[in-house]
Amino acid sequence: MSLQHPPLHTVHVPLGARAYDIVIAPDAIDSAGARLAAMFPGARYGIVTDDNVASAQLPRLAASLDAAGLAHSEILVPAGEASKSWGHLQTVVDAILAARLERSDILIALGGGVIGDLAGFAASIARRGMDFVQIPTSLLAQVDSSVGGKTGINSSHGKNLVGAFHQPRLVLADLAALETLPPRQFAAGYAELAKYGLIDDEDLFFWLEANYPEIQAGGPARGEAIARACAAKARVVAEDERETGNRALLNLGHTFGHALEKATGYSDRLLHGEGVAIGMVLAHRFSAKLGLAPSQDAGRVEAHLKNAGLPTTLADIPGDLPPTPVLMDAIGQDKKVSRGALTFILTRGIGRAFIEKNVDPQTVATFLEEIR
Repeated sequence: MSLQHPPLHTVHVPLGARAYDIVIAPDAIDSAGARLAAMFPGARYGIVTDDNVASAQLPRLAASLDAAGLAHSEILVPAGEASKSWGHLQTVVDAILAARLERSDILIALGGGVIGDLAGFAASIARRGMDFVQIPTSLLAQVDSSVGGKTGINSSHGKNLVGAFHQPRLVLADLAALETLPPRQFAAGYAELAKYGLIDDEDLFFWLEANYPEIQAGGPARGEAIARACAAKARVVAEDERETGNRALLNLGHTFGHALEKATGYSDRLLHGEGVAIGMVLAHRFSAKLGLAPSQDAGRVEAHLKNAGLPTTLADIPGDLPPTPVLMDAIGQDKKVSRGALTFILTRGIGRAFIEKNVDPQTVATFLEEIR
């Protein structure tokens, strides 16, 4: 069986023995069987997906694996952030063992960021470590969570606090899968895409401003935008795989965003990308309040994200939010906290993010009170 079409883009993640490619193509799912058969001869496959993705994309993947003669089993979990839990992790691991998948077999994460994080973590611990392949079907997962090896689940204490660094062997980003996304889900993923321009590439952010209509409509700019975002993340991951240094810059907007996600119960009130969008605006506004960044840059960031259909203020979140001390408690559980001191990703303007340690909690609390 041959691949139907060459990929539009291939991005290499250079991690020595753990290096892998990100293949971006309109038929990446349909050609997955041929690609996997060539890479992993003799392997069997376990497909982890959710009940939403199963109806839209699982038949395509199953047909591709069947055409290549690859044995596979399916592991379904409910759609939504709540599946990143101890209970569903146990369900996935038990299903891997029940299917008698071996260490030499492959787990496939077919879905968005929740499935990628959950399946990747399960792969890292089942049989003391199995290889896995990411097939991200959401924009957020294609440009961010499927790349870099961060896997994990949530805790009652906060988001992504339990997990492991476990790199995939391959990432297949299928552009056709994005056509099935609701507009809100696409916008949520776009927040993570825009993040790469805001971190250290103002030219990318300006290009996104100019090309957003084509990206949204599914023109050639969409594949290019995904490739540029993946290349940006690959560069950072190669320099700092386990987030001991500058990889923390990828968390721009996440300290505020994760606190807001916890405050809304990890529910549909606030999707992850929506929390990141608000968090990036807050990071720019907080930086401006501290005299670090021009206030007009914060306004420009807010305007672009709002144009992309994203919430940008606390008032955009449906329902009431808990009081500031509760938000501050969530911020205090952020993974970047070191010996109790707050660390934020701040900015000196668009494309000039930096890591600021020992941020005064009272200054943050005062800022949150002012913008409520």
